[in-house]
Amino acid sequence: MAKSNGVKNETTLQELPVVLDTEDTKKAQDLPEPIENAQDIDEILNSLKALLSSVEKLQKIRQEVGDIKPLVERILDGELVAGEELEQLKTGMSSLLRLVRAYSDHQAALTKAQPARNLLDEILK
Repeated sequence: MAKSNGVKNETTLQELPVVLDTEDTKKAQDLPEPIENAQDIDEILNSLKALLSSVEKLQKIRQEVGDIKPLVERILDGELVAGEELEQLKTGMSSLLRLVRAYSDHQAALTKAQPARNLLDEILK
């Protein structure tokens, strides 16, 4: 009589290959990647909050800078400015560096917040 060595010649469900037709494969590739966990959602929402904060800061600094472009163009053309225009130019120029930094921060926040588009598309269909 033959002895059994305890090994079965059965194929489990996990070992079976999954065969998808090309239509199913295309559908699976077109689906947006699912949000993995709550931490990803928190990161996305935090990035949206940071974007909102950067927009508010950018707008505030733009108001502080004012419309100094015409004044800057005038002094670049060689004109002299005095009095109130000179004070406006000084104030605007001191805020210009802050404006450049705020714009850079806004661009970084905007880039970081892009995954929120997919989340909003999924949730707010």
